[in-house]
Parts: sequence; structure tokens; C-alpha cells
Amino acid sequence: MVCVLPTYQQHYSIPASIGAEVRVLKLAMENDYLPDLKELRRMVDKNTKMITINNPNNPTGSLIPLDMLKEIAEIARSVDAYLLSDEVYRSISEDGSYMPSVLDVYEKGISVGSMSKSFSLAGLRMGWIASNDLEVIERVKERRDYDTISCGVLDDKLASLALANKEAIIERNRNIVLNNRAILDKWVNETPEVRYVRPAAGTTALVYYDKDIPSYDLCKKLIETKGVLFTPGSCFEMEGAVRIGYAFDSKTLQEGLDKFTEFLRQE
Repeated sequence: MVCVLPTYQQHYSIPASIGAEVRVLKLAMENDYLPDLKELRRMVDKNTKMITINNPNNPTGSLIPLDMLKEIAEIARSVDAYLLSDEVYRSISEDGSYMPSVLDVYEKGISVGSMSKSFSLAGLRMGWIASNDLEVIERVKERRDYDTISCGVLDDKLASLALANKEAIIERNRNIVLNNRAILDKWVNETPEVRYVRPAAGTTALVYYDKDIPSYDLCKKLIETKGVLFTPGSCFEMEGAVRIGYAFDSKTLQEGLDKFTEFLRQE
């Protein structure tokens, strides 16, 4: 299989743990963290069973344009591979327009979604897998019966209630995200010690810092001294950076960014 990096770590570690050969397609800042299609074509062959993407991307916030998504589908189609798209951050677009899914472009596409991110209901532990390929759905159902049997009734009820009112919830969350994304962008532009690619979607950003300290050590010291929690870039195999989430109240975000600035300017 071929998997993008950075992404949710289980996308490449679980296949590797069961013996699959995992080829990593590294996303680069200079390419706005979008897949290099020439490199992707080089990496796939007749033995490729699956290509895995993360759209919108965690942690960078990049969003694959529709034309590029179609090209990725064509590459998968050329070797008859599945195209799995982790779409848990999908639905909150800049302008409120529809965000295309892998299911819109490929008959062997598999979409993974969740209540955790765009709906801000992580505590429900509910999600879904969608595909136009009926064989995939049957295999998933068999696996679900083996390891899940049933979900919590209350979780199911609350998730159903949220989905029935998804337009109102997404609109509320969009307003929070867009306002905070502007705060984050302003801070990056005014803080010479950091740099990033402005996220196009999602609720996270990968921010590089100019300080000679590993990201894990930085995050540990930051929470101990300033009470600010970031995810080390090393968790995504992207050293020298931190993942900043911005899907909460604006006052807390601004205070956290200001404290990070203080930390970076300390000797």
C-alpha cells in the first residue's frame, strides 16, 4: 500500500503490523502539503492494493482540490487499487460549499468519517465507513460483527440527533473555526519565530518553530511552564514543528499563542 505522511499514524502502522509493505508518500511544505502525483505514480505497481490519503489532512490542514483528487483516483484505477480517504475533518469548508468525497470520484473509493472532529462530539466514539463497492461493505460488516457487535445505545441516539441537525451544527462550528483560523494566521504572520502553510480546511495546523529543541521536549516544557498543550511534530514524524488545534474559544487560543511566543523568546 501507499500512504501519505504526515497523517493519522494508524494508517501506516496497522498495515505494517500485519505484514503489508507500506510505501510512504511524504507531503512537503513547498508543495502546500499536497501529494506529488509524479511520485505517487512511481510508487504504485501491480502489487499495490490500496492508496491511503487524509483529506483534509491532519495535522497540516491541507485540502486536496477536486481535480487532483480525480487524478489520484485515476492512479488507483490504473492498478485496480482501493483508495481509502480519511475524511474525519471533512464538511467545514471556507465558504460553506460542498466538499467532495473520494466516493464522488472513484468506484473503489472508501471514505472514513466520524462524529469526533467536524461535529465536535468526540466523546460519542461513533463513526462510519462508506463505499460504492458492495464487497467492501460486506467485508466491513463481517469485521464489525467480529470485534464490535453493538455500539452504546445512548451514543447512537445522540449521534443520530446530531446528524439530523447537521446543518446547524456544522454552521456553528464553521464560524468558530474560521474566526480562530484568522487569529492563528495573524499570529504566525506577526511572529518571526514561526512559519507554516495556512490550513485550507480542518481544525489543525502544523507550525514550525525556530528554537533548537526537539518537539517532544518543547511540548513537555511548554505545558509544564506555560500550561499550553500542543502535539509534538515528532508524533507525525515531522520534527521541528508542533500541531496546533484551534477548534475552541478564541480567548483561550489567543492566550495560548501569546504564551507560546513568550516561550520561544526565552533564553
